[in-house]
Amino acid sequence: MSSQAAALPDVIREIERTPRDIVDKASGYASSILADVAGRRGALNGRIAPLSPTMRFAGTAITVEVRPGDNLMIHAAMAIAQPGDVIIVDGKGDQSSALMGEIMSQQCVALGIAAVVLDGACRDSEEIRKLGFPMFSVGTNPNGPTKQVAGRLNHPISIGGVTVRPGDLLVGDADGVTVIEREKAASLLPLAAEKVAAETKRIAGIKSREALRPGWLDAALRTAGVLKEGETL
Repeated sequence: MSSQAAALPDVIREIERTPRDIVDKASGYASSILADVAGRRGALNGRIAPLSPTMRFAGTAITVEVRPGDNLMIHAAMAIAQPGDVIIVDGKGDQSSALMGEIMSQQCVALGIAAVVLDGACRDSEEIRKLGFPMFSVGTNPNGPTKQVAGRLNHPISIGGVTVRPGDLLVGDADGVTVIEREKAASLLPLAAEKVAAETKRIAGIKSREALRPGWLDAALRTAGVLKEGETL
């Protein structure tokens, strides 16, 4: 371990965030569109899902690492979070107790926090749905958490098979959560617009029955060795 890494505090208060205008523009795109233009990468494992399919968000990552079943560091994250931030928690996938419930969700709303993403469980799911606060988790459990074990705040974390760094762009909806590196976010927005336009055209072709199969299909089948050169379906 380098001396620089060893010197980093467990709690990092100041981070560089994805610019607000980039977040606002990204909020207009589905998580699937952004995952596609990012190279079909960055999407969290599908077990991390919203409590309600109508929940959606876009914001910048406040990263939290906790020990299973302990939410002390989530409270610390809420204390330093800014409006528009998303608290994303490496809870080790534990479902034996909830890391958050209605009280903390109400606090998040009052603070302007955009959403919470838990690699762990939550509780008070009916109340959170009624509140409309975007809560993404691996499930629910009525057990409450402890508040006594140290963790880390605003360090890189691994959650749902994806590395997330503080300040990264997060977009979530019914399909799940996509993570976009802060430095790449602005450059992906024009690609997202092109993707939406292409998909809109494709759907129009299907509805009109003028293009009932993709134009690239035969070439892809030849490349895969399914069709011979010059052969078509």
